[in-house]
Amino acid sequence: VHSMKWKKHKKHIFILSEAGKPIYSRYGNEDKLVTLMGVIQALISFVLDDKDCLRSVVAGGHLIVFLLRPPLILVAAASTGESQQQLLLQLRYMHNQILSVLTHTQLTKIFEQRRNYDLRRLLSGTEKFLNSLADLMDTDPCFLLSAVRGLPLDVSVRDVIGQSMQSAKIKDLVFAILIADGQLVTLVHMKKYILHPADLHLVINLLKASSAFETSDSWVPICLPNFDSSGYLYSHISYLDHSPACLLLLTVDQMAFKEMENCKQKIVEKLRKYNCLAAIKRAIKTGSYTCQEVGVGELRHFLYKNKSTAQFTSPSWGAPYSEPEEQERLYSLYRFVHQKVHNQARPLKILFYVGAHESVLGWVTTGFEMYAVFGPLTTKQVAILAINKILKWIKREEDRLFILNPPEY
Repeated sequence: VHSMKWKKHKKHIFILSEAGKPIYSRYGNEDKLVTLMGVIQALISFVLDDKDCLRSVVAGGHLIVFLLRPPLILVAAASTGESQQQLLLQLRYMHNQILSVLTHTQLTKIFEQRRNYDLRRLLSGTEKFLNSLADLMDTDPCFLLSAVRGLPLDVSVRDVIGQSMQSAKIKDLVFAILIADGQLVTLVHMKKYILHPADLHLVINLLKASSAFETSDSWVPICLPNFDSSGYLYSHISYLDHSPACLLLLTVDQMAFKEMENCKQKIVEKLRKYNCLAAIKRAIKTGSYTCQEVGVGELRHFLYKNKSTAQFTSPSWGAPYSEPEEQERLYSLYRFVHQKVHNQARPLKILFYVGAHESVLGWVTTGFEMYAVFGPLTTKQVAILAINKILKWIKREEDRLFILNPPEY
């Protein structure tokens, strides 16, 4: 707590039990933060005694946000300018990450039996997933937008991939997901079941945080809290033919590894036959499109969310955002405009913000959500005309950018 290096971090995340037992700290050793965790627990208990709930505290330049998810307490302390709602969303993700390992039923049962239980025993080895998730939430717009990034891919190739996965259907297969480089290639789901973007983010984080899956096929129990927080799905995870494409087959049957292995082989054979894996490799090597391809001269960058599919798209980074520091600064600006547009007390449909380095137009409709970045001298009228051009370009390219009709079993 007294270390200057520890204090200099702009955002801390703490997780503890209702009894005040440390479970996780984004920075530092939890054992050395026992006193701090005790203070957090005492503050919350003091307010609860008055039949109230501690939601947030402003301390100097820091906003401290509390999320009570019995039997856990989650806290974020940030000087990043993020809003209470944005920090709460991140704490919910951290809570979901723990549930993905233990399930809500297991977690509740453990603390009902032993209130002072040290949960780190059961979470040992999974800290890397919490760390990875915390890092991703600072840089990836998918969390801010509650959307998934699709891999830009020719619609005919994507359709063949979807049909190949659909035709290999077997009993009790709930979801088949193909992910490449953290982007969704396609998803096939059992009728009546939908995979929430927040659950898909946990799956993508699972792959990003562990390189072990690249070496051999794995069989992993995972709880997807928005799908069913009380139980596990069993996931067959395999990278296909040493490519960046990773296939996940999720079933309710704990004993179905062999069946999933056979299902995967059938899918791979079809993907090879139609050269789909080579097409995925090319798409990743090519990268996302550039602002120049969109053909709007004033445009520097944008985020676009298709609400009906809960997917988003954005161009690759280019000047003046080639350096990580500039990308981080722009992402902070996106967060600022996002919180203004989604202010619970006064939500806005359109907002034009002019800063020292750029201007941003945020626009929310029933069908889409968009944030577009222009030079600081661009007027609102010019920005609106530019956005209409971008929307026309996205409409022309939507089959390539989004998975509009995911196949069903």
